[in-house]
Amino acid sequence: MENFKVTRVYTNKQGHSCFEEVYYPLTNSGAIGSLSERIAVKNVILRKVPAGYDDFHNAPARQFVVLLDGGVEIEASTGEKRAFYSGEILLMEDVTGKGHRSRNLEAKERSSLFIEL
Repeated sequence: MENFKVTRVYTNKQGHSCFEEVYYPLTNSGAIGSLSERIAVKNVILRKVPAGYDDFHNAPARQFVVLLDGGVEIEASTGEKRAFYSGEILLMEDVTGKGHRSRNLEAKERSSLFIEL
Protein backbone atom coordinates (compact mmCIF):
# COMPACT_ATOMS: atom_id res chain seq x y z
CA MET A 1 0.00 0.00 0.00
CA GLU A 2 1.22 3.48 -0.85
CA ASN A 3 1.35 6.27 1.77
CA PHE A 4 1.40 10.08 1.78
CA LYS A 5 3.98 11.55 4.19
CA VAL A 6 3.19 14.65 6.28
CA THR A 7 5.44 16.16 8.95
CA ARG A 8 3.58 16.77 12.19
CA VAL A 9 4.58 19.47 14.72
CA TYR A 10 2.95 18.71 18.07
CA THR A 11 3.27 19.50 21.78
CA ASN A 12 4.70 16.69 23.92
CA LYS A 13 3.89 16.05 27.62
CA GLN A 14 6.69 18.40 28.70
CA GLY A 15 5.18 21.26 26.66
CA HIS A 16 7.84 21.19 23.91
CA SER A 17 7.06 21.38 20.22
CA CYS A 18 8.40 18.26 18.44
CA PHE A 19 8.49 16.75 14.95
CA GLU A 20 7.17 13.41 13.77
CA GLU A 21 6.36 11.90 10.40
CA VAL A 22 2.80 10.67 9.92
CA TYR A 23 1.64 8.64 6.96
CA TYR A 24 -1.80 8.70 5.39
CA PRO A 25 -2.59 5.42 3.60
CA LEU A 26 -3.59 5.73 -0.05
CA THR A 27 -5.89 3.42 -1.98
CA ASN A 28 -5.50 2.83 -5.69
CA SER A 29 -8.41 4.57 -7.41
CA GLY A 30 -7.59 3.59 -10.97
CA ALA A 31 -6.72 6.12 -13.65
CA ILE A 32 -7.05 9.11 -11.28
CA GLY A 33 -4.30 7.75 -9.00
CA SER A 34 -4.21 6.87 -5.31
CA LEU A 35 -6.39 8.67 -2.76
CA SER A 36 -6.49 8.96 1.03
CA GLU A 37 -9.66 8.79 3.07
CA ARG A 38 -11.55 12.09 3.29
CA ILE A 39 -10.35 14.53 5.96
CA ALA A 40 -12.96 16.93 7.33
CA VAL A 41 -11.82 20.57 7.32
CA LYS A 42 -13.21 23.85 8.70
CA ASN A 43 -11.56 26.68 6.77
CA VAL A 44 -9.01 27.40 4.07
CA ILE A 45 -6.74 30.44 4.41
CA LEU A 46 -4.40 31.78 1.73
CA ARG A 47 -1.22 33.38 3.09
CA LYS A 48 1.68 35.50 1.82
CA VAL A 49 4.61 35.74 4.25
CA PRO A 50 6.94 38.77 4.00
CA ALA A 51 10.58 38.26 2.95
CA GLY A 52 12.10 38.71 6.43
CA TYR A 53 9.62 36.55 8.34
CA ASP A 54 11.13 35.10 11.53
CA ASP A 55 8.66 34.50 14.36
CA PHE A 56 8.35 32.35 17.48
CA HIS A 57 4.74 31.29 18.11
CA ASN A 58 2.22 28.50 18.61
CA ALA A 59 0.04 27.33 15.76
CA PRO A 60 -3.15 29.44 15.83
CA ALA A 61 -5.27 26.33 15.15
CA ARG A 62 -4.81 22.67 14.31
CA GLN A 63 -4.09 22.90 10.59
CA PHE A 64 -2.30 21.59 7.55
CA VAL A 65 0.16 24.04 6.01
CA VAL A 66 0.87 23.46 2.32
CA LEU A 67 4.01 25.23 1.10
CA LEU A 68 3.29 26.65 -2.33
CA ASP A 69 6.56 28.42 -3.09
CA GLY A 70 9.74 29.14 -1.18
CA GLY A 71 11.00 27.27 1.83
CA VAL A 72 10.72 27.57 5.58
CA GLU A 73 12.87 26.47 8.49
CA ILE A 74 10.90 25.31 11.52
CA GLU A 75 12.72 25.25 14.86
CA ALA A 76 10.98 23.24 17.57
CA SER A 77 11.24 24.40 21.18
CA THR A 78 13.64 21.45 21.71
CA GLY A 79 16.12 23.22 19.38
CA GLU A 80 15.70 20.74 16.52
CA LYS A 81 15.52 22.49 13.14
CA ARG A 82 14.15 21.17 9.87
CA ALA A 83 13.85 22.78 6.43
CA PHE A 84 10.74 22.32 4.29
CA TYR A 85 10.27 23.25 0.63
CA SER A 86 7.59 23.91 -1.98
CA GLY A 87 5.06 21.11 -2.19
CA GLU A 88 5.63 19.77 1.32
CA ILE A 89 2.81 19.56 3.85
CA LEU A 90 3.02 20.20 7.58
CA LEU A 91 0.42 19.23 10.17
CA MET A 92 0.68 21.96 12.81
CA GLU A 93 -0.77 20.85 16.14
CA ASP A 94 1.35 22.72 18.71
CA VAL A 95 -1.48 25.09 19.66
CA THR A 96 -0.30 25.02 23.31
CA GLY A 97 3.09 24.71 24.98
CA LYS A 98 6.38 26.42 24.16
CA GLY A 99 5.78 26.80 20.42
CA HIS A 100 8.09 26.87 17.41
CA ARG A 101 10.00 29.40 15.27
CA SER A 102 9.35 29.80 11.55
CA ARG A 103 11.92 31.46 9.27
CA ASN A 104 11.87 31.95 5.51
CA LEU A 105 14.82 30.14 3.93
CA GLU A 106 15.23 32.92 1.37
CA ALA A 107 14.82 36.68 1.63
CA LYS A 108 11.71 36.68 -0.55
CA GLU A 109 7.95 36.53 -0.07
CA ARG A 110 6.60 33.00 0.49
CA SER A 111 3.08 31.67 -0.24
CA SER A 112 1.29 28.95 1.68
CA LEU A 113 -2.15 27.49 2.18
CA PHE A 114 -3.60 26.84 5.64
CA ILE A 115 -6.29 24.18 5.95
CA GLU A 116 -7.87 24.30 9.41
CA LEU A 117 -9.04 21.02 10.89
